[in-house]
Amino acid sequence: MKDSRRAALRLIGGGAAAIGAQLFLPKIERVSAAPQVAAIPRRKLGKTGVEVSILGVGGYHLGAAKDEAEAIRIVHGAIDAGINFFDNAWEYHDGKSEDWMGRALVGKREKAFLMTKVCTHGRGKAEALKQLDDSLKRLKTDHIDLWQVHEVVYDNDPERHYAKDGVLEALTDAKKQGKVRFVGFTGHKHPDLHLQMIDKGYAFDTVQLPLNAFDSHFRSFEQKVLPRAREKNLGIIGMKPLCGGGDPLKKGVLKVEEALRYAMSLPVSVTITGIDSYAILEQNLAIARGFKPMSEAELKAVREKVRAHATDGRFELYKTSMRYDGKIGREQHAFPSPDKLGG
Repeated sequence: MKDSRRAALRLIGGGAAAIGAQLFLPKIERVSAAPQVAAIPRRKLGKTGVEVSILGVGGYHLGAAKDEAEAIRIVHGAIDAGINFFDNAWEYHDGKSEDWMGRALVGKREKAFLMTKVCTHGRGKAEALKQLDDSLKRLKTDHIDLWQVHEVVYDNDPERHYAKDGVLEALTDAKKQGKVRFVGFTGHKHPDLHLQMIDKGYAFDTVQLPLNAFDSHFRSFEQKVLPRAREKNLGIIGMKPLCGGGDPLKKGVLKVEEALRYAMSLPVSVTITGIDSYAILEQNLAIARGFKPMSEAELKAVREKVRAHATDGRFELYKTSMRYDGKIGREQHAFPSPDKLGG
């Protein structure tokens, strides 16, 4: 028996006979193999050609995590799972969101497509470039992959951004200096403002806009802006898939899987979601792994399901109120701060 066993072990160890490997290796593989986990799909970010994960981590909610350790755990868990798109903004939590994300990306920067936003809110080029230097320091990097103008939400914002020595000149200079790779803009108020920003002619690489099932029935970015952005081959970044605060979910109108799947099924490059805990990350990863877009019939069914709750904009107050408008933006336009206005 001992001689037979030694012979079998020699056969496997030397790889001299296929029969020996077939007899013994499958048993070892069954014991040691890890379970297969579906990957998170990636899509091209418009004309940039860069491939990004269909799910992105929102910077605002990252800064709302219970502590820095939890925020770092979220970022590391997201990267390990295959997420590479990370959103942020210079003003989120007075810089804390960028600080925490920068610390989380130490040693992992090459695995992240890093986006942050410049928050001039109508101020000019000099302020924008100062903010860029702040962001680079906080994020502990020498370049930003995508730098976007934050919150185009006031009627005169496009005019102010396009003005001489305005923020768009800062975008151009930052690109030339190699401090940013790509540029874009964001907003959540009215689709006409997005169309103005695009049609005035600046060569944006991306655009960020609220896209969810409710949007299709009220001041719709999906219907008005999405087609134009696709014509221009812009990288399309969807946000507010749960309507900002998740109120439709809390009131039982939609389930989180329906809401996220709808948003990710639209012709977008990436959908940004708010993740302030590791549990939320795991929930969203489960929906994104191996994602298959909804069919047209499924999309239509979700739209119809929410129609009675969507046509008056009750779940999209970022379009009709100042509740979601940043404090600095209000100040630059001489509107009361949130504490004086009551949100």
